[in-house]
Amino acid sequence: MNMYVSNLGFGVTDGELKSMFSKYGEVTSVKVITDRETGRSRGFAFVEMADEAAEKAMRELDGTQADGRTISVSKAKPKSDSGSFQRDRGNRW
Repeated sequence: MNMYVSNLGFGVTDGELKSMFSKYGEVTSVKVITDRETGRSRGFAFVEMADEAAEKAMRELDGTQADGRTISVSKAKPKSDSGSFQRDRGNRW
């Protein structure tokens, strides 16, 4: 299951999150999202774990403190389509 972790301090690293979540089971992947231009954390991340371990991690870690901030942990919503404009190549007006 992919989880969305928000309200992270800007100093939280992938390694710190992996360590925090690995207490509940094997962590498949961790990605702190960073700004493309500055490389600075945007304050949220995605953590992936097996479903059962993820459920427990969400229950235990949601609302806890990390780097001096109260974090929020929830199930990540699936990626939507790109949302980019797709032109209808059919009939013209």
